[in-house]
Amino acid sequence: MGSIGALLKHPEDVPALVRMKIAQTHALKQIPSEPDLAFCFTVLQRVSRSFAFVIQQLGPELRNAVCIFYLVLRGLDTVEDDTSIPLDTKLPILKAFYKHICDPSWHFSCGVKDYKELMEKFHHVSTTFLRLEKGYQEAIEEITKRMGAGMAKFICKEVESVKDYDEYCHYVAGLVGYGLSRLFHAAKLEDLQPDSLSNSMGLFLQKTNIIRDYLEDINEIPAPRMFWPREIWAKYVSRLEDLKEEERSKEAVQCLNEMVTNALKHANDCLKYLSDLRDPAIFRFCAIPQIMAIGTLERCYNNIEVFRGVVKIRRGLTAKIMERTNTMADVYGAFFDFSRSLASKVPKDDPNARETLNCIDDIQRTCKASGLLARRRTFSIDSKRGHQTCLAIVVLILAIILALITFKL
Repeated sequence: MGSIGALLKHPEDVPALVRMKIAQTHALKQIPSEPDLAFCFTVLQRVSRSFAFVIQQLGPELRNAVCIFYLVLRGLDTVEDDTSIPLDTKLPILKAFYKHICDPSWHFSCGVKDYKELMEKFHHVSTTFLRLEKGYQEAIEEITKRMGAGMAKFICKEVESVKDYDEYCHYVAGLVGYGLSRLFHAAKLEDLQPDSLSNSMGLFLQKTNIIRDYLEDINEIPAPRMFWPREIWAKYVSRLEDLKEEERSKEAVQCLNEMVTNALKHANDCLKYLSDLRDPAIFRFCAIPQIMAIGTLERCYNNIEVFRGVVKIRRGLTAKIMERTNTMADVYGAFFDFSRSLASKVPKDDPNARETLNCIDDIQRTCKASGLLARRRTFSIDSKRGHQTCLAIVVLILAIILALITFKL
């Protein structure tokens, strides 16, 4: 019902949604026939549909390497996320995971649903990994080793300070940025990006996910998963879980706003990284998630619903972003528009209002300095042109669907 409501409110999303559905269906038909690769790309579709879509737009050799890199790290993340695994079992697996990816006989049952299938049939991933070019293997193995060690460290350590928070995000996401930069370089398609920029690409995405997923993480069974740094949340409440209590709504939103502000500090590094890319497919692969992140932060900022349910950008806007992101003009335009919308939500009495607005000013200054804003395509501000026509089309489609259902009954 929520999806139908979103379409009625934003009927201009319909064409982009239809085109995205067609493109995803076409991508499914392009899954390789070789059994191990077929499994990898099929399970990739299940564990991350949007990521699978942009991966499949890469060239064949790089596409396979990035697919395996993603599944290896998804497997590592599945082990870390499964709170039912005893620590004395989990820690050795995390630390040795980089060795397991070289052993086609290794598998481990954990996770749920599609993640469980990935782990139980991990031999398909390992077998394909061993067929990759040596440069790809070395990059994936190195990052997996460092990430596993970092995850093991933070299972036994709480995120106390902002420095801890940055370190944790580096291990679980900044290293992904490192790895991808090395894969692009190994493919001889891009220069090797500075580690600092690669790290920020990962941190911007990870911090956005941590902010958005507060309620899901805090309600985790059998124990809450707590990634928000005590140095920030302790200014507002005595326990992190108190942020979801209705009587602490004011403090919760102020804490949330500080978390969003912290994430925004990585935006300019992301813009610099993206502006240095040369390959169009790699550019889209990297740019789309970053635009999704700035859009999600705009939705989360000053929004009490983060502590009540799921907050994310609507599917129609996601479709537009995936369809329209082709050049740096599109990226600068999206960052400019989303940050401007976020700025309009900053309360004057918010404790971090000045710092938030300073971060936004920095982003907008970078976007303006590019000289490309005049060429931008709008993402966050929906055009009203053709609104009534689109609405009529949506109503017609819904009527046809209802008629078909009634006919079948």
